Amino acid sequence: MIPTLIQQLYMSPEASDSAPFSKEEFDRQVMTTYGRFDLALVKGSGCQVWDDQGKEYLDFVAGIATCTLGHAHPAMVMAATQQMQQLTHVSNLYYIPVQGALAKWLVAHSCADRVFFCNSGAEANEGAIKLARKYGHTKLGISDPVIITAAASFHGRTMATVTATGQPKYQKHFSPLVPGFHYVPYNDLEALKTALAELSGKVAAIMLEPLQGEGGVNPGQKEYFQQVRQLCDQHQILLILDEVQTGMARTGKYWGYENLGIEPDVFTSAKGLGGGVPIGALLCKESCNVFQPGDHASTFGGNPFACAVALSVCQTVESENLLANAAIQGDRLRTGLQALVAKYPEHLLEVRGWGLIDGLELQAGSSIAAGDVVKAAMAQGLLLVPAGPKVVRFVPPLIVTAEEIDRALLLVDTALTRLTHS
Repeated sequence: MIPTLIQQLYMSPEASDSAPFSKEEFDRQVMTTYGRFDLALVKGSGCQVWDDQGKEYLDFVAGIATCTLGHAHPAMVMAATQQMQQLTHVSNLYYIPVQGALAKWLVAHSCADRVFFCNSGAEANEGAIKLARKYGHTKLGISDPVIITAAASFHGRTMATVTATGQPKYQKHFSPLVPGFHYVPYNDLEALKTALAELSGKVAAIMLEPLQGEGGVNPGQKEYFQQVRQLCDQHQILLILDEVQTGMARTGKYWGYENLGIEPDVFTSAKGLGGGVPIGALLCKESCNVFQPGDHASTFGGNPFACAVALSVCQTVESENLLANAAIQGDRLRTGLQALVAKYPEHLLEVRGWGLIDGLELQAGSSIAAGDVVKAAMAQGLLLVPAGPKVVRFVPPLIVTAEEIDRALLLVDTALTRLTHS
């Protein structure tokens, strides 16, 4: 029997005499760590969501590149229901068959040999940082290992990952930060070579995003990453790729690194891996598998429920050929956005991205900010998300159709028309 309060929360506005949800009460009781839009979403299906007033929206946020299969996908509903009825959580004191099945799928569909499961992208990156430090100590003989990361990167909100993040705005008021990180400009080979020379004998790893998401949807340059791979081989250091946002078919390939023609030693996954159910994964090659029992752990990581749902996501991506859909619909989206750049040249600069992670950059001199476009689109029934003050991010579910792409483009056009004529 479903508790009454839960039932009331998900009633339609017409079916409930008194709503149990209040934004004012929410704001009094939940920490204000988010700048929330004045919107409460209560239901979803495919690429559509509905708010508590019954208004429908086309969802091109997808939980920030997380809802791979959209909302209420039958495969996820079935996997979640069956696993919840069978076994939810037992901890990693024991073998978990579905965890092994998910690991097997990930290894078969990537360059990795080993997988560690956790609950989020930040945790996966935290694990990668620990792995790199142990590798530096035990394999390279470095007493205080350094990890090089990129300016404008984003790797998470834990103390180590927020330090790895090359954006001072996320680090403000959280000093002292974790030592052992050095920043270089993204896609700048000479700057990286200079840093390696200055830090000679101290670097254990280079940690990069194949495409910077929060930093403005900046794709990595193929030539740059191939040179980075060579430098890592030359210096016997690890190449870590943060695939939290680019992984799980988001770019039209299973992993972002496939767009760059290289293989990392270590990479991380989360967001789209669980399709909305929290799960993270740290993946590595056997050559750098230096963790031993007791080195790292996660109470909830790899539990049966999360792994069953994630496995259903992986298998559906494969069986429904969502790699191809992400590539095809991504091309359609970018073509449409480029037409809008031509239509509004005073305000729009360019379009960037791979597959279904795309950014529309505004002109630096435009009076319109990314947040303005997001709010105007929301008023038209389209959900978008900023990636910095001047970039609007488009990350719809990978099941999105051509018709939904065209509808989104029309709604953006309408929003821009209203903004530029107000």
